[in-house]
Amino acid sequence: MSANSDAAVTELIEAGWAALTRGAWGDARATFEAALSAQETPEALEGLSWAAWWLNDAEALFDARKRAYIKYRSVGDLPGAARMATWLGTDHVDFRGEPAVCQGWLGRARRLLKDLEPGLEHGWLWVHEAEKLLLYSNDIERALQLAKRASVLGRRLGVVDLQMMGLATEGLAQVTRGKVDAGIARLDEAAAAALGGEFGDVWASGWCLCYMIYACERVRDYERAGQWCKRAEEWAEHRHMALMAPVCRAHYAGVLVWRGTWTEAEKELTESAQRLAEIRPPVAAEAIVRLAELRRRQGRLDKAAELFGRVVEHPLALLGLGELCLDRGEPAGARDRAEQYLREVPADAGTLRAAALELLVRAQVALGHGDETTSTLEELESMASSVATDPLRAAASSAAGIVATAAGDGERARTAFEDATRLYNRSGAPFEAARARMELARALAGLGRTTDAVREASGSEASLRRLGAKREAGRADALASELRGRSVTGASALTKREREVLLMVAEGRTNREIAARLVLSEHTVNRHVTNILAKLGSASRSAAVAEALRRELI
Repeated sequence: MSANSDAAVTELIEAGWAALTRGAWGDARATFEAALSAQETPEALEGLSWAAWWLNDAEALFDARKRAYIKYRSVGDLPGAARMATWLGTDHVDFRGEPAVCQGWLGRARRLLKDLEPGLEHGWLWVHEAEKLLLYSNDIERALQLAKRASVLGRRLGVVDLQMMGLATEGLAQVTRGKVDAGIARLDEAAAAALGGEFGDVWASGWCLCYMIYACERVRDYERAGQWCKRAEEWAEHRHMALMAPVCRAHYAGVLVWRGTWTEAEKELTESAQRLAEIRPPVAAEAIVRLAELRRRQGRLDKAAELFGRVVEHPLALLGLGELCLDRGEPAGARDRAEQYLREVPADAGTLRAAALELLVRAQVALGHGDETTSTLEELESMASSVATDPLRAAASSAAGIVATAAGDGERARTAFEDATRLYNRSGAPFEAARARMELARALAGLGRTTDAVREASGSEASLRRLGAKREAGRADALASELRGRSVTGASALTKREREVLLMVAEGRTNREIAARLVLSEHTVNRHVTNILAKLGSASRSAAVAEALRRELI
């Protein structure tokens, strides 16, 4: 081929990469194909593979990547071949759900780079390996080491993309093992650099933003997750990124489920599940598993079970099926699923263990396994203390309340559920707050404070009804009705003497004055007042008078 022809091919390849940079995927594909029609070079094949990646054309993607890999090998360009091998590994997971094949290609990349001085391809291989360790193997420490190496190398080479992706990966690893402040600080910096246009490759920016959203979900930082999800989705839509938008929508919808915006969440999840099934089937599980959880909260248990069953390999599906077991009164099944999940998640991945520990506490209490429950609760409380976000502290408080209730410690249960309700409300989690409030009602009833218990149960029912959680709302309504029945029974059981004492309490008389008026001992009057408070479910004399007036007892 002549020098002029070589120059023309080079010019076409440069034009193709420019088209990729501005998000013109179709133009890029046509330009790289034109270059290949003149001369099949590994650079043109690599460019074509990226155009196919953005267009979600899996067949063309794998064909171009493999041909580029072979071409780079044939001309002795080991870094180029390693780069293609690295991406082929990740593509086999993302497009085909084949982690074993992925490891084969990553191993090939490692061997190709083994005897070379550390360069850009080494750094990106470390980032890809760290991701797999973090998301699929839960090897937090090894992922952290590789991420740090990538970030340091990126800084030394002056490549912002690699430096920030290494930093973001390190941040997600730190968050996963419970070092939330340190991890979030790294993720915030990397995400800001991505949105600020500092990255050279658009795909790296999107990857970085996904890590931020993953981290927020892991620590249930709803507010932060919501902010970054919105920014990431806007960024993706602006750049015509067909993948990033539905993935971000699925994770953002998960935040909406937690925050009680269920109508919007359902729309987002349904649309993103459909779109991801079309363009990247393995990733569709991210939307399906969250839609299943929404169905469970809505009380549509059969539909939730069907959806969880479709993505049963997803870790959240295992927990969701465990929650379904509790919903159906099958605590042994819930225990088994929680324990299975925990066996697969190492102890240093604290933020990944929280939801399973919550589930396990409730299952163990239902099964009457007191000794086992104590150790489970201790791990959850330790993790919540370390992470210290309001939602995780609320979860630990709620679990402590359940354990206290089972142990017959009513006062401890009351304070624990009050704390849980307050923290959940402050976190913007109405479903969890309403359920904690229902348990608070039970604790108050056990303490004889029936009126307060009715108020909490009724409030819980109203919140759940507004959300659309029909099954849970029905449970809260049944509890409130039961407590009202107890209250009426208690009021009708007031003796003639107790009514006389109550009337004088309403007049503002002291126990000593009442004793003198009725010719009773002060001790006897004290006992009458105590009985009145218990029967009316009131915590104070003034509350008892108010309740008696409400019921027209005096």
